[in-house]
Amino acid sequence: MTEPLTLANSYLDLPEGCYARVGPTEVSQPQLLRINRPLAEQLGLDPEALAAPEGLAALAGNRVPEGAEPLALAYAGHQFGNFVPQLGDGRAVLLGEVTDRSGVRRDLQLKGAGRTPFSRAGDGRASLGPVIREYLVSEGIAGLGIPTTRALAMVATGDPVLRQRVEPGGVITRMAAGHVRVGTFEYFFRRGDYDTVRALADYVIERHYPALAESDQPYKDLIEAVATRTADLVADWLLVGFIHGVMNTDNIALSGETLDYGPCAFMDDYHPATVYSSIDTGGRYAYDQQPTIAHWDLARFAETLLPLLADDPDEALPIAKEALDAYEPRFSASYHAGLQRKLGLTEDRDSDPDLAMDLLGRMAAQGADFTLTFRRLSELGSEPDEADEAVRALFADPASFDAWAIAWRSRLAAEGSDDAARRDAMRAVNPAYIPRNHRVEQAITAAMDHGDLAPIDELLTVLTDPFADHPGYEHLAAPPASHEVVTQTFCGT
Repeated sequence: MTEPLTLANSYLDLPEGCYARVGPTEVSQPQLLRINRPLAEQLGLDPEALAAPEGLAALAGNRVPEGAEPLALAYAGHQFGNFVPQLGDGRAVLLGEVTDRSGVRRDLQLKGAGRTPFSRAGDGRASLGPVIREYLVSEGIAGLGIPTTRALAMVATGDPVLRQRVEPGGVITRMAAGHVRVGTFEYFFRRGDYDTVRALADYVIERHYPALAESDQPYKDLIEAVATRTADLVADWLLVGFIHGVMNTDNIALSGETLDYGPCAFMDDYHPATVYSSIDTGGRYAYDQQPTIAHWDLARFAETLLPLLADDPDEALPIAKEALDAYEPRFSASYHAGLQRKLGLTEDRDSDPDLAMDLLGRMAAQGADFTLTFRRLSELGSEPDEADEAVRALFADPASFDAWAIAWRSRLAAEGSDDAARRDAMRAVNPAYIPRNHRVEQAITAAMDHGDLAPIDELLTVLTDPFADHPGYEHLAAPPASHEVVTQTFCGT
């Protein structure tokens, strides 16, 4: 027999308090729903071997791969601004690491794998619905070119789980560059265990920021590196209308990846204060609050490194602040450069941010769909013609768009760009397809209530290549009808 998974586990080199050794709990009737074949091949794994009985047993948690030493990671976190001293992997088991075809180590984690020492009152399981949501939305984010954890496989367990109702259970195999979070550092800093904080910092540098090993101030530079990578990530989210929904510090990965697809969503009609998460009743993690919240979370990370920056706290604080100050200009530069690309602009002009903000303000006032506005804008020429009607129709008062389009076309004329080249460049950054909330919910309902996986496959066809037109799939680009609108998304815990 050929072992479908050969794993290492560098987390075992960390102090023992960073994890608890625990294996997954077996399930009764595992059924493989999907293998992410392109991802498997990227990881150097054989999709056929993973789909075979031995591979399925490993993906379901019924068999620990040879050489694997599974564990659950310890961490704390600020949840909605309140510190919770112990969280940890309450329903996830890290099997270990594979090295992909690019030579990069990737974690493989089973989510929904049963109880761990960090489960508290939870059952350690996952409902199939959140498993499907994470698979679809994480693949959608990956297709958009945004750093993210990804789903290697999803398995139905054959065992029920009790949430608001009895639901079918599932296990998702999550791939990540790493699972160390801001909350991991908080867990040990709040206990005064600065030796482990140092060990974690050295581990993150070695794994994710190896160039910092030669720095004279590696821990200061680590704050800055994480800040700039996070700034780019949040800018990427805003540029495609993504709302994470639960930006607690235990969901901020130091690798700079999108982590945790609980109550996340993509906006339909644009409005900066949009919230979907059922648990975010105060709008803390609304669309337009994400840049500020990320900065707040990074400040919590910087606090944990103060003992490593200087012996005297009064000396350490300005060092941390200087490093953290890299965040805001990096976010602003990344976001505004992205907006310029979405508008087809290649030369920097001082007025460009105002032009972009003017369009967004009109979209918010007129109820225009975020994704379709930019995609249809990509089809327009430098002079008004019949193509304008597709964009105008998205605005309650089309004259509002007309007024803005005059300024936009004047700006294009000043740049002298070629229409065809500009359109191609705009289509390359303005997706036709996103994981629309109503389509994701329809796919979940079809799978859970009828065992129909066809809607999942339809969505994956367009989400893995979202900038193409995909004739025959145009319905998946359409916004929801009034009776299809999803107003709330839910955490899958």
